[in-house]
Amino acid sequence: MYVELHSCSAFSFLEGASLPEDLVSEAARLELPAIALLDRDGVYGSPRFHMAAKKAGIRAHVGAEISVEGCGTQAGMPSWMPNKIPSRSVRLALLAKNRTGYQNLCRLMTRYKLREKEKGTGAATLEEVAEHAKGLVCLTGGEEGILAASLAQGGSEKARRDIEKLLTIFGKRNVYVEVQRHFDPAEETRNQAAVCLAEGLHLPLLATNGVRYAPFPGPRDPRCVYLHSQPLPARNGGTATGAKR
Repeated sequence: MYVELHSCSAFSFLEGASLPEDLVSEAARLELPAIALLDRDGVYGSPRFHMAAKKAGIRAHVGAEISVEGCGTQAGMPSWMPNKIPSRSVRLALLAKNRTGYQNLCRLMTRYKLREKEKGTGAATLEEVAEHAKGLVCLTGGEEGILAASLAQGGSEKARRDIEKLLTIFGKRNVYVEVQRHFDPAEETRNQAAVCLAEGLHLPLLATNGVRYAPFPGPRDPRCVYLHSQPLPARNGGTATGAKR
């Protein structure tokens, strides 16, 4: 049974487009047993998400994408592309395993938000992440994550070193190498590297869809990331070749 463990809601401004209740409703329609919400630098939608999931009879997992300084910048568009988005810090996708993890997640975000000079610019240090790592599970993320950034900026060797840092911080049982498939050639290359790294470090692979909103009535836009029930789902709602591999 597929479980979506990396979705974000409209509380991730300019990234997510569906309310937490809508994501839960679609997950229930697809008969998913659980779904996780990882909004950017916050757990603002978690209360609504939890209540909706409880009403729908599915399990809600809560986490957040944490901006981290000192790990490079997010893998973005090629340098020749016009109108690029300014570079941003890499984000770690963290899931709370228990009450302790949720408390540590909130304390971590509070610490770096208190020193923000401008909204949305704060980032945690790796040292702060290590201080609050108990009870948290770390995913390597999609294009916003540390694995994508490492591969783009330093290749497989840098990616391996950065994943080993995560192992030191969270422990081997709490780090998952994440793969997503959205019909993007660069992403396919990254997935192949991720598989090799996971095999070399004896880490588990986790398929997610990096969901940004639930489907809506009408024609589907292939550029958008939908909630879907298949392992390694495609961005347009179809099933990618080799999805069950």
